[in-house]
Amino acid sequence: MTDTSLSLDEIRLRLNELDDQLLSLLSQRRALSIEVAKSKISTKKPVRDAKREQQLLVKLINSGKEHYNLDAQYITKLFHTIIEDSVLLQQTYLQDLANPQDTTQHARVAFLGSKGSYSHLATRDYFSRKHTELTEINCHQFRDITDTVEAGQADFGVLPIENTSSGSINEVYDLLQHTTLYIVGEITYPIEHSLLTRREVPLESIRELYSHPQPHQQCSEFLRHLKDVELRSCLSTADAMKTVQSLDRDDVAAIGSAASGKLYGLQPIQTHISNQSENYTRFIVVARKPVDVSLQIPAKTTLIMSTKQEVGSLVSSLLVLQRYGINMTKLESRPIMGNPWEEMFYVDLQAHLDSPEMQQALVELTALTTHLKVLGSYPIENVKPTAIQLR
Repeated sequence: MTDTSLSLDEIRLRLNELDDQLLSLLSQRRALSIEVAKSKISTKKPVRDAKREQQLLVKLINSGKEHYNLDAQYITKLFHTIIEDSVLLQQTYLQDLANPQDTTQHARVAFLGSKGSYSHLATRDYFSRKHTELTEINCHQFRDITDTVEAGQADFGVLPIENTSSGSINEVYDLLQHTTLYIVGEITYPIEHSLLTRREVPLESIRELYSHPQPHQQCSEFLRHLKDVELRSCLSTADAMKTVQSLDRDDVAAIGSAASGKLYGLQPIQTHISNQSENYTRFIVVARKPVDVSLQIPAKTTLIMSTKQEVGSLVSSLLVLQRYGINMTKLESRPIMGNPWEEMFYVDLQAHLDSPEMQQALVELTALTTHLKVLGSYPIENVKPTAIQLR
């Protein structure tokens, strides 16, 4: 219990000391997580052990309640973050061993928009997990990203592919039909839209609103209630913020991240304006060469395929996946340019490309389809929280 006779400065000093101790302990725990990964190399055990994680959380919750007066929700939230970090550390370690030619401390990465765009934020988040320093390459269009990587001017490209509110980003799916690149990673990034202006102004004074078309869709319910506002499309949310900064008028606003708005001297006059409170965008990472995925890591494999113009041809292909117990997490169809009424199907599967089940499924799918291509097999880095029942 805190000694109430201490002055505020003394209490803050003690808090600082405790924070330093926490940082030291977290660092030690991270080091032990790597040792766990090393021990799993010889045993071939998977990175995640759901039973072990559940037992750990229950033990911590009981101990926290009995000895430290800490509630279950607090402990669960804290250790979900710690477990997620441990899982990602172990996955990165095993992936580096599986791809020694790709281990680097520096990478050139192409993404959409300027500094502060959601693509830029997602890029930094993804590569910070890899402890990789970046040379950032701003691109104006999605095609510029793939062209830059294909030309060898960037090592990786980051592309948004779907959003929980506005759905699939068709332009990116269409690019994947023709690119020679492979998907080597993914990240799901939270999108928190705000209405940003140069100064604090009344909402009803806004006459022009700048953003990328995707945020316009994702905030359509909020925008529907605005009167006499003209929507202006920009290459990215960062470019929208730059435009509002340069115009320096009280009747213009941008949609984007409030944190990024500070880079351009903008402030939020309305926050949380997305149609859905749980608004996430999934980004894929592309490169010129595929990666190998350790079998100890959960993986996703993405295919594109076209089926014969016959009754039940798509169903027959999907039944192959069912027969081998392969879970499909995404099925997207897009028209094939130059072939009216024909569709290309994009399929995301929770499976390792090198697993016996996936290899046999590919053999059968090749016989059933008119075109089949593996776009990539890559680690699943969206770590789901350990599920336990709280009493």
